[in-house]
Amino acid sequence: MLNIPPREGPRPVTTPCAPHTQISQNPDAASYRAFKDRAFDFPFVIRQPSMISVPGAEGLCLEHGRGCGCREAFMIGTEFAHVHPPQDGSLHMMLPEDAVPKIVDLGWAEPHPMAAAGMIPPPAVMVYAPRNEPEIDSVLGLLGLSYDFARGRLGRVDNIVL
Repeated sequence: MLNIPPREGPRPVTTPCAPHTQISQNPDAASYRAFKDRAFDFPFVIRQPSMISVPGAEGLCLEHGRGCGCREAFMIGTEFAHVHPPQDGSLHMMLPEDAVPKIVDLGWAEPHPMAAAGMIPPPAVMVYAPRNEPEIDSVLGLLGLSYDFARGRLGRVDNIVL
């Protein structure tokens, strides 16, 4: 069961267009490293340069045959999320569409502007960079939700406590 607390403090400043970047409240080097040390540990995930993001972003892609086939669970190919370079630290990920408003309301994410323009699927969001250990756990929980969405392993999303 996923249980994400509200994010503390105001939302960071982000750019309103592509490249969609977090420009305030960026993580320190230790927090960024601690998050990335755990972010790619999901089974069947290939770590590779993002196929859709800025140079230096690392994509989380599912091995061939491990995705659910649901187009809305992926940004491009089998890439369901990517982590931006350290000066930014945020992530873009695909989340179940009915979970997005709850996660946005809790202060963890914002819709991707390219989704509003119809260029990528609607459940694309920016999840803000984790700034400390409790936030790392929360963002990893959201990344796990994105992973389960990509794997087709979610039942009813309204059963998830957010």
